[in-house]
Amino acid sequence: MNYLLYGLEAFLINEEVEKIINKEKDADVIRYNLDSDNIKNIIDDCQMLSLFQSNKIVIIDNCSYFNRVKNNEDDVSLLLEYLEHYNPSTTLIIINHNETIDNTKKITKKIKEVGQIKEFNKIDPPTLVKKLFADYEIDREAINLLIERVGSTSAILNQEITKIKLYKDSDKKVTKEDILMVSSLNIDTNIYTFVDNIINKKTDIALKTYYEILKNNDDPADVIALIASKFRLMYQASNLSKKGLNHNEIAKILGVHPYPVKLACESANKYSSKVLLHYLEALADLDCDIKTGKVNAELGVELFILNI
Repeated sequence: MNYLLYGLEAFLINEEVEKIINKEKDADVIRYNLDSDNIKNIIDDCQMLSLFQSNKIVIIDNCSYFNRVKNNEDDVSLLLEYLEHYNPSTTLIIINHNETIDNTKKITKKIKEVGQIKEFNKIDPPTLVKKLFADYEIDREAINLLIERVGSTSAILNQEITKIKLYKDSDKKVTKEDILMVSSLNIDTNIYTFVDNIINKKTDIALKTYYEILKNNDDPADVIALIASKFRLMYQASNLSKKGLNHNEIAKILGVHPYPVKLACESANKYSSKVLLHYLEALADLDCDIKTGKVNAELGVELFILNI
């Protein structure tokens, strides 16, 4: 069988690859990457019989032959020729990390004719959580809490869900309490909420978040750097926004992605530039005191939150 797996969701592609491998029990698995490997050598491998097993699986990663871009025609022809006379004892898995493929290309039509094409683009986080908890009972509130805590990245969700499933191995019902007990708070995902709670003097909530960060073995100095970077982005984005620049223009100037700029602008609208600058200066002083040994890092961040 021949497969073309394409899309932006690498985690889902890897999951599909593992499913295919598990179906082909005891097959030799050989992995190639077209960023570094020669297609002729890969085709030669596909055509050869396995020395030790009756079947083999050949995986070709980063194959752009199916995209709307110009490729080396000789290389594409080699793969096309193989697909026209493919080795039935070889399972070929071609991976393309592009959102779309060109269905008008001859090679795309050929693999559709002699194999399967599967798309793996963005899946909304609640649907993915339900899918990964297929054999478990979990309600909407618990799903939303998990996403709120760990973010929407597929690989991280899978990692956290694996931990929860191990914890609930004998009990297939997952509650909000289980999620709070087992999952690790992703500070990158919750940073603006954390910053808002600090500025708005919601000390109990901010400290609770901070203690949970420490529980996950994060370095307090890293927390300071992260908070400062968000304050800095809020301050810069706010000032540029006031000059009439849109999110994309601000992102280009600051060298960041437009989405963090959007979040920073939304948060910065709640505070004056003077307030943001004050906290930036306070964090710079704290960082200096920690580095010179005047203040314990863990205690310093706690005092910063308490004294806002």
